[in-house]
Amino acid sequence: MNCLVKQAKKKDKQSFVELIELHKQSMYKIAWSYLHNDEDAADAIQETILKCYEKIEKLKNESYFTTWLTRILINNCKDILQKKKRETLSEVLPEQGDVCRELENYEFQELLKTIDEKYRLVLLLYYGEGFKIREIAQILEMDENTVKTRLARGRREFGKVYETENYKNRHQERSKICV
Repeated sequence: MNCLVKQAKKKDKQSFVELIELHKQSMYKIAWSYLHNDEDAADAIQETILKCYEKIEKLKNESYFTTWLTRILINNCKDILQKKKRETLSEVLPEQGDVCRELENYEFQELLKTIDEKYRLVLLLYYGEGFKIREIAQILEMDENTVKTRLARGRREFGKVYETENYKNRHQERSKICV
């Protein structure tokens, strides 16, 4: 991948396209976990691709491309959330985007939605995208110990939600049998 990054830094369009293709699924998962809307996620990804293409020559270390790309994406997601907060939608009801049912880890994604955002993103980056704690700390611009703490607390919260959902499902199934 470093070779592709080096070529992309020289404005080789095909290399840049290949890099984006390698990262598009993880970009979507991250954007969707922040925004919960397909259209907003697509906007964040599009803006990220544009910024990356324009500024890739400023990337100092090719091995940090994924971290750099993810940081830009998260910042774009935060910008979209800020814009939405500023907008007043008094007359228009907010649209809810169609949930993408084709995600590989649908149950994981659904359970993640119920977890506090500060834990959700760390869990997604660690388990969903395979980033290391050090890389997550760089992406989120926080101390590694903070990432470790949020990961531990997120695991506990996720476990509680998972057990609660399993209990509800078992209880519903028993209710159906008894009727």
